[in-house]
Amino acid sequence: MSAFRLAGLMRFRKLQEDQAAADLASANASRRRAEARRAQATRELTIHEFQTDLGVAVFHASVASRAALRSFATETSVAVEVAATEVQQRELAWTDARKRSVPLEKLAERHIERENVEDLRVEQLALDEIAGRAPSSRIDGDDA
Repeated sequence: MSAFRLAGLMRFRKLQEDQAAADLASANASRRRAEARRAQATRELTIHEFQTDLGVAVFHASVASRAALRSFATETSVAVEVAATEVQQRELAWTDARKRSVPLEKLAERHIERENVEDLRVEQLALDEIAGRAPSSRIDGDDA
């Protein structure tokens, strides 16, 4: 059986694809973390209450706190958008890596199929040769 000549390139392409898949998984994890931070910031902003009955200083502190929460919510929304963009870029990179490795995988499969057909052909030739060497009396049905 002959070796697939592009096996080294196929392994390299597979490594590239695996790396792109790992990068995509990392980007997805980052996006999920950013979405969790955004959800937390939104919750905190939603449950924040103004303290109006304790005086002007407390009211100003409450307004400042709300402004900080709003700023944090905005920052987390931007972080989610950045993470989503990163995911899209990583998906494109993985798709590109996959497109480069699939043709080599198909060539390898065809190579294996051709090798199997050749092995069967050689085996059949050997069987035909063995059958051709058998005594003619056994072929005719005489068991003498």
